[in-house]
This record gives sequence, C-alpha cells and structure tokens, in this order.
Amino acid sequence: MDQPLVKAVGEENARYLMGKLRSTEGFPRPRVIFRDIMPLIADAKAYRILLDGLVSILPAPPSDFDYIGGLEARGFLIGAPLADRLGKGFIAFRKNGKLPPPVLREDYQLEYGVSSVEVEKNLIKPDSKVLIVDDLMATGGTAVAAARLVKRLRARVVGFCFFIELKGQGGRERLAGSPVSTLIQFPEKA
Repeated sequence: MDQPLVKAVGEENARYLMGKLRSTEGFPRPRVIFRDIMPLIADAKAYRILLDGLVSILPAPPSDFDYIGGLEARGFLIGAPLADRLGKGFIAFRKNGKLPPPVLREDYQLEYGVSSVEVEKNLIKPDSKVLIVDDLMATGGTAVAAARLVKRLRARVVGFCFFIELKGQGGRERLAGSPVSTLIQFPEKA
C-alpha cells in the first residue's frame, strides 16, 4: 500500500479508502486506466478520510495561503470542502466558456490537442496566495495553466495538492519549483 496514504490516514483507513477507488481499464481510450473517485466520494466515511488525508499533507500551512483553487471538475469536490474546513475562499478554475465575463483564459497542450482553463478576473486579489488542488495529477497541464492565471492576476501559487499522482506522466516535473503533495502514487502503467 502507498506509504504517504498510510502515513496520512493510518493503515485501516487507507485500506477502506482504496477499496472505494475504482479503476477502469481502457477508458476513455485504449491503454488508459481511469481512476474514478466518484464511488469514494459517494461514501461519507471514505470522503471524510480523503479530506482528512489531504489536510494532513498540505504543501503549505493554511496560514500561508488565502484561497484554494480547484480544477474543473473533480477538483471542485475536493477543493470546496477543504476551503470550508480551513476557513479559506474557494476559486473555481473552469473549462473554456463556463464563466461569465470578465475572465482570464490560459491555453495548455493536451496529448491530442489544445484546451483552456479560465478564472473570473476579479476574484483573486493581487498579492494573495493560492493553493491549487485536484483529484489527479498526470501531465500537470491544467495545473500549470491555472498557476499561470494566478500569476497573471499578480498573486502567487504556494503549492499543489492532489489525491492521486500518475508517475511517469511528467506532471511533477512540470510543476517543479513549487511544493507538490499527493496522497497516492500509481506507476505509469498500473
């Protein structure tokens, strides 16, 4: 069992949490294993264990940031309750076209094309600090784009926090220079 998870929540809770995480091979395309957190979130005990674990591995103390930024869409399910627990504001980083103007937009490269992420222009105050969270880090493209938006708003990213890290996808390397914490690490092909 993954040691950061066991250290954060204990062995019994780690087993319970992992029992709720669903892995589907060949979805959404061949040679991909989709890590589905929705059954975990549907279980109140597993959801609480997940949030407790993330609080215990934050890459910066809560006193060091003003907002939690969640990446669409599962990052909202993690980021909003974390923000509530920690007494922080929540910022939604949305896919293109989901927010009313004025917004800032940042494009990023996917394996199969280009996508973009947006944030409402007047929510993040200059000189404030943001912790960016999501359920899963693979290539890190969305997280990097969100960090660029934070910088364009003259604020600072204090770190990144993810439930799952897919190793070998380059995400940690793309986020180099900022603290990154994850509860679970899966090898590239597992």
